[in-house]
Amino acid sequence: MKRATGALLGLAIGDAMGFPTEFQTVSMIARSHPDWRQLPLPKKAFVTDDTQMTLALARGLRTALERGPLAPLRMERPVREEFVEWWRSPENNRAPGRTCMTACHLLSKPDRRWQEASQIGSKGCGANMRVAPLGLIRELTEHQVAGAAQLQSALTHGHPTALAASELTAFTVRWLTEGARPAELPGLLRAHALANRTRYDAGWLGDLAELAHDRSREEFIARGWDECLGVLDRLEAALAAPDREADPCLATGEGWIAEEAFATALLCFLLFPDDPVLAVRRAAYSSGDSDSLACLAGAFAGAYHGADAWPAEWTAGIEYREELLAFGSLWD
Repeated sequence: MKRATGALLGLAIGDAMGFPTEFQTVSMIARSHPDWRQLPLPKKAFVTDDTQMTLALARGLRTALERGPLAPLRMERPVREEFVEWWRSPENNRAPGRTCMTACHLLSKPDRRWQEASQIGSKGCGANMRVAPLGLIRELTEHQVAGAAQLQSALTHGHPTALAASELTAFTVRWLTEGARPAELPGLLRAHALANRTRYDAGWLGDLAELAHDRSREEFIARGWDECLGVLDRLEAALAAPDREADPCLATGEGWIAEEAFATALLCFLLFPDDPVLAVRRAAYSSGDSDSLACLAGAFAGAYHGADAWPAEWTAGIEYREELLAFGSLWD
C-alpha cells in the first residue's frame, strides 16, 4: 500500500491545497469556490513551511539513523542543523511561523544549548505540523517515537502542550500505518494520554521543564497532556453528532495551536475515513490555519490508505515531489 509514501504525499497535497485558503474565512473562500467538495489543488502546487520543515526533520532523522539507533544527542545535532538550514534558505519565504524563526535563529548559535533556544511559552502548530516522519519509521520503538516527537517539538516549541500534541500526532500516523481502524483512534489517544500524563522523559528533554514555572517536572508535562485531553473531549463530542457541512474549526478549534491543529485535522479525517480527498478538502476549506489542518489531515489519510489514495494528477505536480517520494520509498 506504500503507506509512508501516501502519508508524505498527502501531507504535501493538503499543505498546497490549504496554502491559498489560509487566513480566509469560509465565506471568503466561498466567493471563489462555492462548494467545498470541489475545492481544487492549485495547478502550481506550492507548499508552505509545513512541508519544508517536515522534510528538514526527515533529513535530520535519516542522518541520525545512519549513525546508529535513534537517541537524543544523535538526533538533536542533525535535526538542529537541518532546522537552521531551513531558517537560512531563500526558499523559506512561505509565511513561516514566528516561533520557528526565533528558535532557529537561536539554534544557529553554536554555543547555545537547545533548551535555551526553545520557546517555552509557545504551543503553536509548528510543533506538530512536521512530526509525521516519526510515525513512519518502522524500526523505532514506542519509547523512541515518544521521546523524539517531543524533542523535535522542543527544539522550537517548548510548551508542554506542544510536546504532548506532537507525540499524539506521531502515534496517530504510526497506528494508522499499522492498520488501526479510524474509529479506534479516539480511544487509543485518550488511553495514551492518560498513561503518560505525568511521565517526563529527562533523557530526551533534559532540564527543559526547569525553564518553566511549574513546581515539578511532572506538573509541567501534565499541563500539556491535560490540554490535549480537553481537546479530545471536544473531538469526541463532534464525532457523536457529526456535521460534515460545517466548518470543522467550530468544533475543535482553528488550529493555530498544536492541540487544536491535531484535533481538527483528525476530525476531518474521521468525518471522511474512506474518502481521503474529501478529508483534505474539508480541512483546507476552513476558517483556521487551513494549510496546517489539511497537511495533517492528508498525512493521516495517506497513512491509512496508502499512496494510491491520491489522484495521479495531484501527485505529479506537487512541489518537492522527488524528495517526498524518496523518503516514502525509504520508509515503505
